Amino acid sequence: MQINIAEYWLEHISDEQFRNKVAVVDGERQTTFGSLFDRAGFLGERLIDAFDVRRMPIAVYMPKSAEQIAVDIAIIYSGNAYMNIDVKQPVGRTEAILNHIRPAGVLTTKQFARTFEGMSIEGMPIIYVDELETVDYNPARIIERVRSMSDVDPLCIINTSGSTGVPKGVVLNHRSTIDFIDQATKVLPLEGCGVIGSLSPVHFDIFTLEIYLTLWKGWRFVIVPEHLAAFPERLVECLERNEVDFIFWVPTVMVNIANLDILSTHALPTLRTIFFAGEVFPQKHLTYWFEHLPQAVFVNMYGPIEITVDCLYHVVTARDIEERALPIGKTFPNTKIHILNEEVREFAIDVQGELCVGGTSLAMGYYNDPDKTAAAFVQNPLNKSYIDLIYRTGDIVYRRGDGNVMFVGRKDFQVKHLGYRIELGEIESVAVSLPFIENACVLYDKERKQIILVYESTEEIDIADIRSGMGKILPKYMLPTRFERLESMPRNANGKIDRQLLKMKIIWGGGVKAITSSSD
Repeated sequence: MQINIAEYWLEHISDEQFRNKVAVVDGERQTTFGSLFDRAGFLGERLIDAFDVRRMPIAVYMPKSAEQIAVDIAIIYSGNAYMNIDVKQPVGRTEAILNHIRPAGVLTTKQFARTFEGMSIEGMPIIYVDELETVDYNPARIIERVRSMSDVDPLCIINTSGSTGVPKGVVLNHRSTIDFIDQATKVLPLEGCGVIGSLSPVHFDIFTLEIYLTLWKGWRFVIVPEHLAAFPERLVECLERNEVDFIFWVPTVMVNIANLDILSTHALPTLRTIFFAGEVFPQKHLTYWFEHLPQAVFVNMYGPIEITVDCLYHVVTARDIEERALPIGKTFPNTKIHILNEEVREFAIDVQGELCVGGTSLAMGYYNDPDKTAAAFVQNPLNKSYIDLIYRTGDIVYRRGDGNVMFVGRKDFQVKHLGYRIELGEIESVAVSLPFIENACVLYDKERKQIILVYESTEEIDIADIRSGMGKILPKYMLPTRFERLESMPRNANGKIDRQLLKMKIIWGGGVKAITSSSD
């Protein structure tokens, strides 16, 4: 039994056939597993010499590349935890993350030297990895360090938004990651796949599944340039050119491809398995993909970062498409869920409650933040006999009679309007079902008691047509009273609609024009 994640590929490290396989494709550049592991081994030994620490975070400030992946592996080799940081985010946010986490050091390249010159991060060493030429290293030192690690040692830190303005650093350990990858490879439809079309940022949890499928299964990791997300046809052409057979994307990118009808001229015959997660996939756009790629299996994945990537999954069926009801699915093996009400009672079939998750997949909490950890990772209120932690997701769900869990909305997206309790997500789903609306976000102005529909469309739409279309499905008290059109929704670093920015501009001042200018 492997105790830490590195042991899953160390057994292949001297296999010449494995070493010669292409591991990473980045444009015209291809990197073999042998080159990747040699670079990581050399850097790992340098880190052991540079930082006399174990089980500490080390920050990585580099764009996605074979070198960045080698750096992540090197940090694991040194017995520490990597923390990938978004190089495109504001410098102030990066500075706040570094000062909150206080990593042992930062690994970056000379390209970003000026970024760190103005930061107040005293005492934090910075190593420029592109100044380190690969030379021979002692594999025995790496193996000794790897074997000294336990399965509950931290593997990585993923930063997520925090209500105070300082991101929360979610700590994943070796055990939770091994458990997730192990269960995922057992139950998910991955047979016949081996070429990943990676569009996810390195600081996103989807990257965790992608990179360990590569290292664990010997798959090919094709780096899809992030800027192609704005050019759907070129994005699809990249998948064709590299014969990609597996993708794990947020629905927003797939919605754009559907809106432009790209799949009518690009059949993507090699694409076999499509995972999506992170936000609700509008039904009409999912139907488009499902009908245009009959050879592909679609899987709806669900899970916050705090439970190591995902905890529920559902393989999409023709019946789901026909009934227009998509479950977030059933739990992975070795994971348990509870659907609880405010009186701490587990709900029966078809009754809504908050989804709480337990099991090996749970993260270790938030780094340097015991108060937030204690508030989110709590003792299972149904168990008074022993320590049994669960994570409160804040998501409202219910369980159907067939065992599948259905997502309703966020606990904090539930509002009281005109005496009725309303799920804003339900209004969004109806809005995007209209043929002339490409995407939508619903906000609630408590002060003015207004439901606001922010919608995305390329052309002006008569508001009466929107009201009429939505009024055929929703009761009058759920209909929006204010409508704002955008040609393109603002997105956050994870590719999701930036609700906070929309709320700040539309409700608190600035309006649509201010949003448009701020997101250019």
